[in-house]
Amino acid sequence: MSKNEIKVSDQTAVSMPMKNLIAIVGAVAMGVWAYFGVIERLNKLETNTTLLEKDLMQAEEGLSADIDKNNEFRIKWPRGDLGSPPADSEQFMLIEFLSGQVEQIQKDLQNMMNNAVNIERLQKDMDKALADIEKLKDKIREAKNGHSIGE
Repeated sequence: MSKNEIKVSDQTAVSMPMKNLIAIVGAVAMGVWAYFGVIERLNKLETNTTLLEKDLMQAEEGLSADIDKNNEFRIKWPRGDLGSPPADSEQFMLIEFLSGQVEQIQKDLQNMMNNAVNIERLQKDMDKALADIEKLKDKIREAKNGHSIGE
């Protein structure tokens, strides 16, 4: 055997300063602690990702259901297949009532227009009657002043 050869067996004794041994044990402990910290963090992130994917799939299914319900409502509501709310029924009743009032007002306006024509005709007749009365007054005055009425 050569002089620089080292023989290692289960009986080999190692002499090492205690501070080096403590440093090695501390380094190994820190390495194990860091390893498990990284593993824990990876597990946490994987769990969060799995939960988010599950929530996303549920949200997509819910959104799809909401879109289907919206399309059904959009198509069936104008047809009256879904009925009408009480507020619409009340509005329809008010519209019917107001429609009747508008018809009555239109009839009254039509009658007033006919009255306007009649009033205009009466005014013309009255103007003619006043002119005829003035002519008769003039003839009576002439007769009183000594003039004959037929001349």
